[in-house]
Amino acid sequence: MPMSRIAMGAPGEGMHPSTLKAGLAEFISMVIFVFAGQDKLTYNGSAAPSGLIMAALSHVFALIVAVSVGATHSGGHVNPAVTFGAFIGGNISFMRSIVYWIAQLLGSVVACVLLKFTTGGMQISAFALSAEVSVWNAVVLEIVMTFGLVYTVYATAVDPKKGNLGTIAPIAIGLIVGANILVGGAFDGAAMNPAVSFGPAVLSWTWTHQWVYWLGPMAGAALAAIVYDTIFIGENTHEQLPTTDY
Repeated sequence: MPMSRIAMGAPGEGMHPSTLKAGLAEFISMVIFVFAGQDKLTYNGSAAPSGLIMAALSHVFALIVAVSVGATHSGGHVNPAVTFGAFIGGNISFMRSIVYWIAQLLGSVVACVLLKFTTGGMQISAFALSAEVSVWNAVVLEIVMTFGLVYTVYATAVDPKKGNLGTIAPIAIGLIVGANILVGGAFDGAAMNPAVSFGPAVLSWTWTHQWVYWLGPMAGAALAAIVYDTIFIGENTHEQLPTTDY
């Protein structure tokens, strides 16, 4: 089981230069992703087809770039749920994960601050549920969407047997996020990423149902890591994931 390989990490790992450099890479990648992909400022979270298409496209392009530019130094997680999935699979220590999570959350907040400033103070809306879904509908939706995202991450970036498939990992990751936005965006905004929902919540100081955007993605990420690692990687083929690979 992958959880048997969970590593806490050495006490000083969080302050190691390589960890701090990786955290900075995650911070910059998150700023790039949220700044370019935050559609709510323009479309006000519109569930109209045109709004969803524009949101999906902006997230696809922004995430492909954000993952690519961060891959060499941090693996380009750009998502606390992806980091959690990597931790569950034994591919990153808990101490290093904490640095990533802090950097990702700060990056999202900074990106939203920059958006608000550069647009003259236009409103940045927090993620919200539509009237058609309950909180548990949304939790399950976030679990399913994030499962698909992290499963894609494992298949294209983590699996030691991936071969040349690793070169298209950022594209595959961006595309699955865009597809999920088209499917789930009208119901709960299709976050799949606690940091993406955290920044707008801080700027608008709106915390209603914020827990949905943490519980769903984290549970979906853990489930994807356990399923993929147990069935397709296994004990005999598992290797510690180099940051140069993801």
